[in-house]
Amino acid sequence: MSDAVDAIIGQWTKERPDVVDQLWPVELFGRIQRLARVVDKSARAAAAAHGVEHGEFDVLTTLQRSGPPYALTAGAFLKASMVTSGAITNRIDRMEAKGLVERVRDGDDRRTVKIRLTEHGHEVTRASFADHLANYERLLAEVDRDLVRNTADGLRQVLEALGDTSHS
Repeated sequence: MSDAVDAIIGQWTKERPDVVDQLWPVELFGRIQRLARVVDKSARAAAAAHGVEHGEFDVLTTLQRSGPPYALTAGAFLKASMVTSGAITNRIDRMEAKGLVERVRDGDDRRTVKIRLTEHGHEVTRASFADHLANYERLLAEVDRDLVRNTADGLRQVLEALGDTSHS
């Protein structure tokens, strides 16, 4: 069986036989990029069905999984999520306008502002996360679970080797 990445490797092999021995990383990274596009497209559609953008879904689920009181400072939020600092302010503004989150001042230090889920945010998160998991399951329905586990384990090792060992 072959895929689009095999075709790319084949094209480079013909075009640049001098780099054949350096193409092996393309087999992994090319497939990761293609997989990310497939998953991202599907995840965006699942989030949109609940009236949120995919990035907003990430904010909602980050706050939900942080546990009570479902509020994080901007700094803690950035560590726990997959959002860049440049994107967060505008995203939170939009989410606040939708009634999904609110900014609250810390009772001990009024300079500290936390982002907190509203009750509406909880409702949207519960529904959208259930659909998100069902979507992931649907995407992997035809893939052997042992293969998924082994691939996940291998990718964890690659990420660790690349220094991505952060966790909240």
